[in-house]
Amino acid sequence: MNEHLLHILNTLQENPDLSADQKESALKALKAADKELQILSFKLDRTEKVKRTTAILLEETIEELEQKRKAVEEALTELKATQAQLVQQEKLASLGQLTAGIAHEIKNPLNFVNNFSDVSLEMIDEALEELAKTSQDEHTEETIAILGDIKANLAKIHEHGSRADSIVKSMLMHSRGGDGKPEPTPLNPIIKEYVNLAFHGMRAGKEAINVDIDLQLDESVGEVPLIAEDFSRVILNLCNNAFDAMRSKLTGGGRLETGERYYPKLTIRTKSENGQILIEIEDNGPGIPNEIKDKILQPFFTTKKGTQGTGLGLSITNDIIKAHGGSVDVHSQPGQTVFIIKLHP
Repeated sequence: MNEHLLHILNTLQENPDLSADQKESALKALKAADKELQILSFKLDRTEKVKRTTAILLEETIEELEQKRKAVEEALTELKATQAQLVQQEKLASLGQLTAGIAHEIKNPLNFVNNFSDVSLEMIDEALEELAKTSQDEHTEETIAILGDIKANLAKIHEHGSRADSIVKSMLMHSRGGDGKPEPTPLNPIIKEYVNLAFHGMRAGKEAINVDIDLQLDESVGEVPLIAEDFSRVILNLCNNAFDAMRSKLTGGGRLETGERYYPKLTIRTKSENGQILIEIEDNGPGIPNEIKDKILQPFFTTKKGTQGTGLGLSITNDIIKAHGGSVDVHSQPGQTVFIIKLHP
């Protein structure tokens, strides 16, 4: 019983002027009042608990809404970035079509250069044979010497024309993409060809750098089942990625921030090991930070600012390697990054 009611009860019971019936009636009234007070106290206590619970739920709801708001903002930012990257990718696709068209146009005059240099070399050989049959005099010797020089020049024209033709063929092969049919392909020559193509493409760009190319190709590595048109993109993407990394390490004058001279180097290795073919592409750039190492193969992930990078190069590279039944591992530390491709012929 409430202590105040208990005090009243004691007072009533000690009062000699009240009869037993009056005391009994007062006791019932006090007990009824005590019961109502207990109920009221319980309701007040429950209301307080509900209020505290409501306050906690409200606080949690506000926090959850804030998190959702941030998530929506991040999603919106990512969507805008993805949109920009897709636009950039479309531009790159258009550029690829343009490159294919230019390559086709270049191929025709190259064919004329190579064919006419071949014919001219044959004609000079015939002229030299005819001169050799005639009596030799001073003018004949001079003519033979001149024809020899012309022949040497034509041989150089044919050599570089053939080289240009090879580059154009590689560009066309790359722009067309594969037909999905792996065929036995000599691995070392295709690596050499596309490393060279990537290097000259970088040198022709606006931010060209000097890079030492070190090819360590195991001669015992022969043919590997490849979709050459697709696998060429793997080599180009990884080489271009390495060039970008090494370029980022340079400051003005080709030096590091410490003032030391920096010599960019790209090393490509092939080797056969435990029934696997390994291709290693190593650069001596800044290395990949640990916090993003697991993200670099994800679609649309890029460390480049704005629309400079689409974040698709390494993702496409990974997909092509997987389509060949292979895998790619990334080993990186400050001053070194190695992409290791494992193929199972």
